[in-house]
Amino acid sequence: MREPSIEPHPAAGPPGRAARGALRTLAAVALTLPLLGTAPAPALPNNTRLQHAFATAAARYDVPQSVLLGVSYLQSRWDAHGGAPSVTGGYGPMHLTDARAALAASDHHASGTEDPRGDEARPSKRPEARAARTGKLPDRLTTLPEAARLTGLSPERLRDDPAANVAGGAALLAEAQRRLGGPRSDDPADWYAAVALFSGADDTASAAAYAHDVYEVIRVGEARVTDAGQRVALDARPALAPDTAALGRAGLRTASAAGTECPRTVSCEWIPAPYEEFGAGDYGNHDLGNRPASQRIRYIVVHDTEGAWEGVLDMVQDPTYVSWQYSLRSTDGHIAQHVKAKDVAWHAGNWYVNAGSIGLEHEGFLTDPGTWYTEAMYRSSARLVRYLAEKYGIPLDRQHILGHDTVPGTTTATIPGMHTDPGPYWDWRHYFELLGRPLKATAGKDSGVVTIRPEYAANRPVLTGCERAGEPCTAHGSSAVRLYSDHDEDSPLIRDIGLGSAPTTGVNDLSSRVSTGQQYAVADRWGDWTAIWYLGRKAWFENPGKHPTAVPAKGTVVTPRKGRGPVPVYGRAYPEKTAYPEGVPVQTVSPLPYTVLEGQKYVTGGKVPGEYYYAVTFDEASHRVVRGEDLYYEIQFGHRVGFVRAADVTVTSS
Repeated sequence: MREPSIEPHPAAGPPGRAARGALRTLAAVALTLPLLGTAPAPALPNNTRLQHAFATAAARYDVPQSVLLGVSYLQSRWDAHGGAPSVTGGYGPMHLTDARAALAASDHHASGTEDPRGDEARPSKRPEARAARTGKLPDRLTTLPEAARLTGLSPERLRDDPAANVAGGAALLAEAQRRLGGPRSDDPADWYAAVALFSGADDTASAAAYAHDVYEVIRVGEARVTDAGQRVALDARPALAPDTAALGRAGLRTASAAGTECPRTVSCEWIPAPYEEFGAGDYGNHDLGNRPASQRIRYIVVHDTEGAWEGVLDMVQDPTYVSWQYSLRSTDGHIAQHVKAKDVAWHAGNWYVNAGSIGLEHEGFLTDPGTWYTEAMYRSSARLVRYLAEKYGIPLDRQHILGHDTVPGTTTATIPGMHTDPGPYWDWRHYFELLGRPLKATAGKDSGVVTIRPEYAANRPVLTGCERAGEPCTAHGSSAVRLYSDHDEDSPLIRDIGLGSAPTTGVNDLSSRVSTGQQYAVADRWGDWTAIWYLGRKAWFENPGKHPTAVPAKGTVVTPRKGRGPVPVYGRAYPEKTAYPEGVPVQTVSPLPYTVLEGQKYVTGGKVPGEYYYAVTFDEASHRVVRGEDLYYEIQFGHRVGFVRAADVTVTSS
């Protein structure tokens, strides 16, 4: 059976002024796409088909093309992702959501079994995840079925065909404009409220923030080549001033930002995590503190939620569960703050990191149901991180803006259970561009340090186990780079002795992977291959000159002091025994099963104090920050960071 052509749904009414003008233009140049179900059309250049799809859909549904392009850019940057869903089940350039279909096709598994609190002074806390994955899904996660109803196209085609997907997005925008009673206008200024509703936000502030970003994209203009090689451009409209008053007719709730610690450039609301006792001397779900007065905030940790927004909010409001400072929503970038920055949340699986960090949970699943994150969430997250980094003096680099996957285990026993989110599909290169710290070469070609920086879309390492154990993941752009024991892809992968298992290509196996933005000391070079010091040995990756996987960088490195012998690596920088006052139990300074050998070098993120925050009771009176004389250096040791004693190493610039 032939698919229906992409015609306006009857509810959309007859073509308006914008549609008539656009259709005349399209007819004049014979740009009818095969998608329309009409007679065969003249062939279009392969790399312009998506641009024409935007023009055609805008004409068919009487939506200004600039609005359609702007909305799509904020969802996907116009990428189709090969038909793979986003981390919240969104498909195609318009991020049409069909979370139920995406979840039904997957076999979700968690990325680790760590104790989020990570403090041996207390019983381990491993609550079972309870994020809802069944039942009624919110409208923002089911826009694709609605687009199918409006267009008459099948859900399969809307998922798999970028042109059909764009038409579905145009139909949704036209329907939103109709419901709002807005004019059928070719002026993008008249579509502000419809754009705001497209976000799926249920409150005015979030919808307005989303629409503001779309109109900023339209004002500035954009042009890029997509992941499918499509050239798409949106001409700048610098004087565009949208009609924001129309949003008042949308009937959305009012969400207050009172009590939040967020920049004004994002939508943010206070949904507090409880600090409550619940029997047997236990309490949750975080610890009160006095940061940064009591101890510095050194890190921001990027997570994904491994669950949908509504279920995640339920969990963080449960005193028996764990906590983090902020949650970020996928479809519109909305932020909820749960724990004040002064307090210590239980999120990273390492108490030393928890005590000195702020945790950000991004809605989605590492590999399941999808492989990509929305531009709206990236932008909102970057604004929040920039704000927090400036406020607390946190360097904007990969040794201080940590992925949960780079947080080290505290002891040998905890290494295998550490989490691996946000995973290989988080676009660190783009994220650091949004942070205003683009990753670039900072030294000459023979430098002793490199920054890992593959081209995200073109870098597609083989990964397995995203949906089914052992099966290949969908080929997709990635921040991850594979490491080998020699300068040959047929040589063995690097083994991580801490994991206690043979290395694999599994999506959650970090033993032989580095990630974009991480810096390592160069150990050797061979043709198009570069070796770095990694987990106590040389590790090789392909690094061709024409398409480099890493760029030369300046950096500070540590190496063992002469005559010290193998230097132990630690998962936390705890103080020496004599630093603990009476009433505070001494915490073991336990080395991990790794060492730095003489002659090896590792890039350091700087010196940190030996420090321990003792907080094991609901009553704050017993809380103490223990700080010793021992100092440590944080190093990029493997995929995860580690710590070495300052007394064991010397520091040089490279």
